[in-house]
Amino acid sequence: MAQYFEIHADNPQPRLLKQAATLLASGGILAVPTDSSYALVCRLDDRDAVDRMRRVRQINDKHHLTLLCRDLSELASYAHVDNRQYRLLKLATPGPYTFILDATKEVPRRVSHPQRKTIGLRLPDHKVMQLLLELHGAPLLATTLIPAGETEPLNDPQDIRERYEKQLDAIIDAGACPLAPTTVLDLTPMSTGGEVLVVREGRGSLQALGL
Repeated sequence: MAQYFEIHADNPQPRLLKQAATLLASGGILAVPTDSSYALVCRLDDRDAVDRMRRVRQINDKHHLTLLCRDLSELASYAHVDNRQYRLLKLATPGPYTFILDATKEVPRRVSHPQRKTIGLRLPDHKVMQLLLELHGAPLLATTLIPAGETEPLNDPQDIRERYEKQLDAIIDAGACPLAPTTVLDLTPMSTGGEVLVVREGRGSLQALGL
């Protein structure tokens, strides 16, 4: 049965989020708020948790998962970033963008793209998520919480509780999220002199990045 944490969106309670971080450290799967929608998260280096998260979401190992990071220095540990890419990342983060970059050897093969060896990374602009990442002390692997057979992510923590409380270890209720997908930008062409590839236009403004 999932633990249920009611967290203040603008002034999150560290005591409660420390309990949530402890659950993550012990292999838990959590439903968490982000700056785009609710997501499922687990430890990057816990194969059992990753497999269980995929089963909860009913997605296979071909589905691209995203790494949530605290800051750009952490992101650079998991992705190859050149100067051009770094300038764009600095301009866009934190924010509702997902960046596709070439993965470093720090990323387990099972969570990078099987052919391209790329990884999707995010620095979410959500105080609860930022504090949870800080308390956890490492990136978290994430997937948008979209129920199987549906197209829209869940946005009501009580609805998430009713549907998933027997499958998750905790649910963090910080109120409704914006309920808009991230803008997905493939930055890999930039490493060979190319331009950013817009994979999906979402909540993150392209104009703000000069794209």
